[in-house]
Formats: sequence, structure tokens, C-alpha cells
Amino acid sequence: MATSAEVVIKDLQNKKYAPVYFLQGEEPYYIDLISDFVEKNCLNESEKGFNQTVLYGKDVNMNTILLNAKRFPMMSERQVVIVKEAQEISDLGKEAGDKQLEAYLQNPLPSTVLVFCHKYKSLDGRKGLAKTADKFAVLVNSKKLYDNQIPDWVIGYLSHKNYKLSQKAAVMIADYIGNNLSRIANEMDKLLINVKNGEEITEELIEKHVGISKEYNVFELQKALINKDVVKANRIINYFEANPKNNPLIPIVTVLFNFFSKLLVLYSLENKTEGNIAKELQVNPYFAKDYISAARVYPVGHIAKIIHYIRQADNASKGIDSVSSSEGQILKELVFKILH
Repeated sequence: MATSAEVVIKDLQNKKYAPVYFLQGEEPYYIDLISDFVEKNCLNESEKGFNQTVLYGKDVNMNTILLNAKRFPMMSERQVVIVKEAQEISDLGKEAGDKQLEAYLQNPLPSTVLVFCHKYKSLDGRKGLAKTADKFAVLVNSKKLYDNQIPDWVIGYLSHKNYKLSQKAAVMIADYIGNNLSRIANEMDKLLINVKNGEEITEELIEKHVGISKEYNVFELQKALINKDVVKANRIINYFEANPKNNPLIPIVTVLFNFFSKLLVLYSLENKTEGNIAKELQVNPYFAKDYISAARVYPVGHIAKIIHYIRQADNASKGIDSVSSSEGQILKELVFKILH
């Protein structure tokens, strides 16, 4: 039965174990979260030696996996079999392998906890195996979050640990780290080592412990461009040029391209209320006012040119159609073209 990662974790914490878990999808964070929990907590240390098996998809076929799953536990209530990188199983997706797994899913050994970690893709929902897994196994579909969902995810992650975080601070983290949930969680866990329990996490704390400057980041550069604040924009890009390792060009270009591409879409919307803008552009409502402000400053014709300039900068950063230039020089030229 398809369910959420949160429900599965809660059941596992309450020691409610299912015979088979099939974890699949583009977002590896939840797949790792569940499989790691099972690996660490399902058996005690004395039981793991004889009753816990970790297999890797590229090294096994379905027959080997199911032979392990059909063994009875030794001096333990259950055994655990975890198949990591299950998408690499040689005969998964082929008739023989799929039929073997379907047969086991319909009649699993109750004393085995079998976990498939099928990362970065999902079973073909039209085929029998996917339908059987949905019916007889605990099926988790781990979908990649959209960029606009990341700030709220960060807030929720920290709230679950009893910490508060402002929306702007969450946006800073999302802009700096991107949508890699594993990396975000790792950075937040390191940050919490330096924060008192229940303390509000401020932009200053993020700047100090995560290494994100609250004044010099792509989010502030974007705001400077929206307001056509030439002095601030130049101050930020000079900082970027002086600190190239922490401010690589390609992520900056990507953020600006996404912003101005969505700004171009805004002009086609009949309903330009904040709520509808957030919905149609798939952005966090926190950003809606930025798009409205930018639309007042940049005419539609200039936005099309800006998108062209950004593509030129992207090509230049990759050495395409450009004489040799530093990333700082490429960014300075791009910002000048956007503002003028």
C-alpha cells in the first residue's frame, strides 16, 4: 500500500514492522531515512550478526535476494534484508525477475523485514510488479521537491526538532544549498550542535555556522536587481568575485534565469494577485511581491533580452562562444546588462 515516509517512520518508531518495504523515487533522502532507521533499530546489536543482511543491487539477482528473504531468523524474532541500489538488480524489470518478486510479495515470510531501496526512478506503474507492490508491500514514492517547496521543508525539519526559523532564513538556506534534502539536513544538524535547545535560528546564526552571508548572497543580488540598486548589486558581485569558491557562477546564473523566466510568464497572467502569482509560477508566496515589484521595473521586452544575456553568461562560464574570462568578469558584465 502506497504511503508517506512520515507514516512509515512513525510505525517503525512504534516497532510496527511490515514484511516488505519498496522505497522508490527521485528523492533519495526519504529512502535513506527509512532504510537507515531499519538498519539501525530493527534488531539489537547481538541479533544483527546472524540476522541482518545488506545486499547491493549490482551484485545480486532476484533469486539471491529472495533466498536470503526466505531464511528463518536465528535466535531472534525476525531477520532484516536490505537491498541497496535496488534499481541496479540485473533482472528487475524483466519477466522472470518480476514474477519471482511478485510471487514473494503475495506470500512473504512474516519473520523477515525486506527493504528495497530503489533510487532515482520508480517502477513502471502500468506493469504487474508495480501494481502488486502497491497492493501487498509498503510502497513509498519519494518525489523530488520543487525549489519553491524547500523553504517550508527546512522550517518543518527544524520545527520537528523544536527549533524556530524565519521564512527569510529558510529562503537563504534554500538559495545557498539548493534542493538536496540530504545536504540541507546535514547542514542543519551541524548547525544545531551550536544552538541551544528551542532557540530561534536567526540569519546571523546561519551566517556564522553555515557560511551563508546574509548580505552577500544570490537572494540579495536578486533583490538589488529587482530594485535596480546599482550600488548594492555591484557591492555584492565584487564580494562574489573576491570569494569565488563560496560563490560559483553557475548556481547564481541558474537562480537569475529561473527568476526572469518566471517573470516573463507573469505578463501572460490575467489574474495578477499575489496568491495566483505564487500558484501559477510555482513559487513560495513569500516571493510573490518580488515578482510584482520586478514587473513594474522591467518591461517585457527587456526581460526577453535579459534571458538572452543570462544564456550568454551561462555559455561563457562553460567556455562556449567566449574569450577566456573569469567568473567574476562574466557576472559583472551580466549584471551591467540587466541593470542598463
